[in-house]
Amino acid sequence: MKIINGITEALINIALEEDGVFSDITTKEFVPKCKYARAALIANNSGILCGTDLFVKVFKTIDKRCKVSLKMKDCSKLKRGDKILEITGPARAILSGERTALNFLQHMSGIATITNQFVQSVSNGKTKIYDTRKTIPGYRRLAKYAVNCGGGTNHRMGLYDMVLIKDNHLKLTKDIIAKIAEFRKRYKDIPVEVECENTKEVNWALAAKADIIMLDNTSLKNTKQMIDIIRKSSTKQYKPEIEISGGITPKTAKEFSKLDVDRISVGMITHSSQALDTTLEVTIK
Repeated sequence: MKIINGITEALINIALEEDGVFSDITTKEFVPKCKYARAALIANNSGILCGTDLFVKVFKTIDKRCKVSLKMKDCSKLKRGDKILEITGPARAILSGERTALNFLQHMSGIATITNQFVQSVSNGKTKIYDTRKTIPGYRRLAKYAVNCGGGTNHRMGLYDMVLIKDNHLKLTKDIIAKIAEFRKRYKDIPVEVECENTKEVNWALAAKADIIMLDNTSLKNTKQMIDIIRKSSTKQYKPEIEISGGITPKTAKEFSKLDVDRISVGMITHSSQALDTTLEVTIK
């Protein structure tokens, strides 16, 4: 899947400028301009590969003479020692662009890897792992693409493509049921999700016929009670999706998935993932 577009190209340019790639004093002073080199990208840990498009684009942006030969594609399973790709080109370009390219690929592969761990923990054939908006500013499209590579599913991209009524909205809105009904008269195709922390809020969501009911930061016992209420109230005409959220770990995700919920949304897969360790090994060409 290609992810290079205007947004990611701008992000690459910002990253290159931030690192001073075109003012790399070490490389300019110590590496001959005419020197060519070859380098191999090696996986130091197992995981899920993601970000090869950006890796290639970084070097092409620095010097179009760089050529990359991919040995593995995005979404591939990596094991320690795997050769991911080879790059050949001007040595200065390879050395100067190494860190920027690795930062993109390692971060995205880390997200894909932890997402896949969650996906594997809930492999019951029904429950899907969803991401959230807890992403590094400017990196959201990359993060959500990485979630897809790990087998996860994207929640809303931003504040514009879905209604998600959270606890603070409930505090500031009178008659939420009437407000949702009014909204639906004007926006028939935008899904409505309501976050609930207790049975009272669940009953509000059911009365408003929310498309998705999120059970947030609740114990397993309370979650079971609220799910029972939702399922007893469901009919052939109205059956809301059930989402679990709030401090989810692979262990708790496995437990919640036993309740046959539709969704489990996990913030940590994008805000706390650990970069996948890789090494770019350079040889003289």
